Amino acid sequence: MAFDIDMIKAVYERMPERISQARSILNKPLTLSEKILYNHLWDDTPSAPFERGGSYVDFAPDRVAMQDATAQMALLQFMQAGRAKTAVPSTVHCDHLIQARVSADKDLQESINKNNEVFNFLESVSDKYGIGFWKPGAGIIHQVVLENYAFPGGMMIGTDSHTVNAGGLGMIAIGVGGADAVDVMAGMAWELKFPKLIGVKLVGKLNGWTSAKDVILKVAGILTVKGGTGCVVEYFGPGAESLSCTGKGTICNMGAEIGATTSTFGYDDSMSRYLRSTGRPDVADAADNVKEHLTGDAEVYANPEQYFDQVIEINLSELEPHLNGPFSPDIATPISQLAARAEKEGWPMKIEYGLIGSCTNSSYEDISRAASIAKVANDQGVKPKAQLTITPGSEQVRYTIERDGYIDIFEKMGADVFANACGPCIGQWARAGADKQEKNTIVHSFNRNFAKRADGNPNTYAFVGSPELVTALAIGGTLAFNPLKDKLVNKDGQEVMLPEPSGHELPAAGFDVKDRGYQEPAADGAGINIVVNPTSERLQLLTPFSPWNGSNIMGAKLLIKAQGKCTTDHISMAGPWLRFRGHLDNISNNTLTGAVNAFNGNTNEVKNQLTGEMGEVPAVARAYKAAGVPSIVVGDHNYGEGSSREHAAMQPRHLGVCAVLVKSFARIHETNLKKQGMLGLTFANESDYDKIQENDTINFVDLASFAPGKPVTLEFVHADGSKDTVSTNHTYNAQQIDWFKAGSALNLIRQELGK
Repeated sequence: MAFDIDMIKAVYERMPERISQARSILNKPLTLSEKILYNHLWDDTPSAPFERGGSYVDFAPDRVAMQDATAQMALLQFMQAGRAKTAVPSTVHCDHLIQARVSADKDLQESINKNNEVFNFLESVSDKYGIGFWKPGAGIIHQVVLENYAFPGGMMIGTDSHTVNAGGLGMIAIGVGGADAVDVMAGMAWELKFPKLIGVKLVGKLNGWTSAKDVILKVAGILTVKGGTGCVVEYFGPGAESLSCTGKGTICNMGAEIGATTSTFGYDDSMSRYLRSTGRPDVADAADNVKEHLTGDAEVYANPEQYFDQVIEINLSELEPHLNGPFSPDIATPISQLAARAEKEGWPMKIEYGLIGSCTNSSYEDISRAASIAKVANDQGVKPKAQLTITPGSEQVRYTIERDGYIDIFEKMGADVFANACGPCIGQWARAGADKQEKNTIVHSFNRNFAKRADGNPNTYAFVGSPELVTALAIGGTLAFNPLKDKLVNKDGQEVMLPEPSGHELPAAGFDVKDRGYQEPAADGAGINIVVNPTSERLQLLTPFSPWNGSNIMGAKLLIKAQGKCTTDHISMAGPWLRFRGHLDNISNNTLTGAVNAFNGNTNEVKNQLTGEMGEVPAVARAYKAAGVPSIVVGDHNYGEGSSREHAAMQPRHLGVCAVLVKSFARIHETNLKKQGMLGLTFANESDYDKIQENDTINFVDLASFAPGKPVTLEFVHADGSKDTVSTNHTYNAQQIDWFKAGSALNLIRQELGK
């Protein structure tokens, strides 16, 4: 039987009536996204339709999922909320702190040795508050959620931007910061601006080398990394129904790379097959009883332009395999054009590594299709010219693919099999020689490929493709190799053509696993005490942020004017810094160290206006804070793109930054700033970004009258005494302004719960 089956049945029981009410209020047919959203309203039925992209709406998600790196801060905050148990089913998954170095067993044991303090903390907090705990080695959060918790028509939030992977099973699944998770676990409403809707109509059918991964790589090329911001992407059409459930998950997973709130598919036979194959026939049966409510209305899909804010159509029969990159997941290149473009752009042609797996592409189908390529290479005597690595997504997948001989195929060609964890995808890769920072190329089936992302080397050109294409390119060893038409030479000097990949949607003998790595929480956690060593370098109990005093902020200093792409990786780097995710003061020493200073083009070098000397960003921020001087950060477009990590908001807040002023925000980061009691502002006139000077002192002229819809005026006083007055906009509603006044959303929760 599935986890939380009674909760799932309750969602389905209320669905027909609520959808009927929503259809009456909206007076039109409904998309799937609207059905799920209106079925999860905190206040049941609204009196009027919500405005897409305008209305702030309170929702009641069904569940919460947290990975170990973000769970630390989320649970440290939850401990302050005063609840004895989480209000909704919640889970913790230990997948981020396992470094890929040698092999699965050795790497897992080394991680347990190094991170035991953190794992013990997460386990004990989970036990105390009724949270399901998935041990190190159990698998990557999103794969484990898809296998065990996701269900059609449900709504969940997770403290990782790729929570959206669960859209592959027809959910509205949204990545959030830890403070949002605390809201839901504490039994409070969760607020979201009602999203706009992008419809993607899929026609035709995948064939040959093309896979589900190529669908989202194509969409990323169309919409770019910010084209989906504030939107739900809903896939439909005969092509959508032809995809496997895990293929749908891959597409939804990488929806995070276009900035989408989430992505989803309607319930169909592929989802039913997957639910039954993963031991959840009860969920499939329950979904079958309400299946007409688990997809968009027929009128919507027949005339999508009338019901979506934007419509894209892709013919799967004509779609080419793509390789996206480098340095951004939306630089899309069809395989037929790759060699010419790589030569023109000066990308390093030789491929050093091919890495397959991750939360995006680690299903049984993915591995079986990649293995079909590897097997032919082995049988024909073709040795790979690049090193290949495999990262299974869960212990269930790993155990099953080992049973079915796929791991043996990869090991025969010299591949390394890493632990069931995020590994290289999030920078947890101890790649030999990366410290030399040599220019090189890698190809992988992950989702992100920002500079330094995988191995810390800014000169690693990383490209994103399907597992089968990555396998072929690793065998070919060059970006000039097109497996659709190019031949290879085997050990005997004979020419060999790799065949089209073939695989299995689901294992013929079913999934199997000896120990999936799950630990049920204590029935009563009242007697469990959570102890955090005050001298620990890894964990630190939180001190509430100070509330706003109600006055204008005066005399603030410019900390940094960031230029160009500034993702959450630039604001709070992962990799070796993951070990400090539970210690706010220690991890704050990486704050904005990857951001490019617009005044000198350097990273981690800004001017300290108190001394006139240059210094590292965190050190200068600490100097301002020690002197009682507030500071602000200025940024470019899509500031805070990437991972959901709230550390990118908490760290500047901890270091005395009071406001972030940018041309535009990524959705999750803007929300995280609000949750932590900071000002997230945008230029009313983007050209005003150019007026900001290195020695500026900033005064907030009319913050004392901070109100929804009212611009905030900033005065930038330059070193020569001249001034520029800059008008800024914001998206704070009344409740979010209350967060700011209280010092953080968590402070307000404590007040409301009387703690």
